Amino acid sequence: MLKLKRILLIAPSEMTRTPAFDRAQALATASGALLHIVAFDYVTPLALAGVFDHDAMAQAREGYLQVHRHWLEQQIRFLRRTGLQMTSEVVWAKPSLSQVLDYVNDFHPDLVVKDVEHVSALERTFHRPLDWLLLRDCPACLHLVTNAKRPKPLKVLAAVDLSHLEELTFGLNERVVEMASTWARACEAQLHLLNVSNWAVVGDTALSVPTHSLESSLSEAVNDAQAEAFDELAERHGIEKKRQHVLSGMPHKVISQFARQHAFDVVVLGTVYRDRLDRMLGSTAESVLNRTSCSLMIVKPLPRSD
Repeated sequence: MLKLKRILLIAPSEMTRTPAFDRAQALATASGALLHIVAFDYVTPLALAGVFDHDAMAQAREGYLQVHRHWLEQQIRFLRRTGLQMTSEVVWAKPSLSQVLDYVNDFHPDLVVKDVEHVSALERTFHRPLDWLLLRDCPACLHLVTNAKRPKPLKVLAAVDLSHLEELTFGLNERVVEMASTWARACEAQLHLLNVSNWAVVGDTALSVPTHSLESSLSEAVNDAQAEAFDELAERHGIEKKRQHVLSGMPHKVISQFARQHAFDVVVLGTVYRDRLDRMLGSTAESVLNRTSCSLMIVKPLPRSD
């Protein structure tokens, strides 16, 4: 069973309480983990002013950051009285991928929590939002929060990908269900398990293919193997039959629609990016992020010993 000990909340530069703040607080309270809040703040006019008067800019910058620090301290002061372990920091920097990853690597959180950045399809054509970059590169589990109606999740969906051999994904499905189970137990939430069947990866193909397009005997063998792996996974984690779901279709479309129809608070997905197989797995998480109104938890496999 996984245990959350350190949660890192990436707060927006605006001094406002967001859904990710409430979700991180609820998870820290339920799990007993330390919650650390970091806000990356950078005001371009102040930075430009430093070109002409460095000392004046440094003083103005420190004053500005002090206001932000005071605001964060006000938000967490009462919560500390309830016994919640909370710390905070404001960093003078743009929230770029490199800045965030450096902070994550220094802090070593078990979970990173961040509000979803809503970007239109047209904008994504020219600009990859930070959320998508973190999907690929964040070493810790990543929770991207939408406008969550319930800070404490009451319905959790673990969406596994059984179209790949578990050995090829380094135990990723097991990690997904373990994380989802950890959340469900800590928050006393319902845990559901979903697999989108009738899809498989064959040979060196760059994309998953529907199993019904395969030769009949091979298709049957693939589906039987997926069904057996699904039953074993559900049994191992004690997920009752009425909360086990096997559906057919394009994985990202099915997951998004199912989560929306059944009002899940969070969908737990696995993703990895190291080669062609990894990019294929990762694309499902990106597509679900683009489609769903549900918060996502992105789980990475354990590092390989080699």
